[in-house]
Amino acid sequence: MEISINTPALLFSAITLMLLAYTNRFLAIANLIRQAIALYEEKGDEHIYLQIKNFEKRLTLIKYTQTLVSGKKS
Repeated sequence: MEISINTPALLFSAITLMLLAYTNRFLAIANLIRQAIALYEEKGDEHIYLQIKNFEKRLTLIKYTQTLVSGKKS
């Protein structure tokens, strides 16, 4: 495999865009969690609680994905 001089420039752009996409997804899910918590406090429905737990798992997966994409070691 031959790597040209343009390859690093493309990789840096791609990594930045992927992190931006995952950050936007993270923020959208965090907003949904806030709304669901308010709804749960109002109604106390168990289905809403289970949905909040599902959102939390999704946030954890996004957080791990961002860590892997950025190449950071925790």
